[in-house]
Amino acid sequence: MIDADGAQKGVMPFREALKIAQEQELDLVEVSPQGDPPVCRILDFGKFKYSQSKKDKEVKKKRKGQELKEVKLRPKIDPHDFVTKSKMVQRLLKEGDKVKVTIMFRGREVAYATFGEKILEKVAEESATLATIERKPKLEGKNMIMILTPKGE
Repeated sequence: MIDADGAQKGVMPFREALKIAQEQELDLVEVSPQGDPPVCRILDFGKFKYSQSKKDKEVKKKRKGQELKEVKLRPKIDPHDFVTKSKMVQRLLKEGDKVKVTIMFRGREVAYATFGEKILEKVAEESATLATIERKPKLEGKNMIMILTPKGE
């Protein structure tokens, strides 16, 4: 048994430990049931659960999940615009986010899907040091989609 102050009281019968906890108006909590003998601790259980939930919230707040960001392009993109969009893809990858690169086709442009595929390959080539291709370019309706993930993930 461990006291409310953190001092070890040694091995004692359950009834005696429960009596000590009730005298101090605290709870007897089994900390390690698989131990031989099981380890119990005297503490204020409500206060303990509250501090545990606070710690869990803090850990959750600090953890940054990987988000999926999207960058949209067109098949007849200007070279300067392509450079700008490519830099944006690289910035998002450096921040640790997955990037979904989408080529949007309008009207009959879908017939020239190879142009879109070349653009997506060029984006992947320029960000090859930062990313791996999670999903190869694939035509879905009037959009061609490729997903890049940061390297080291």
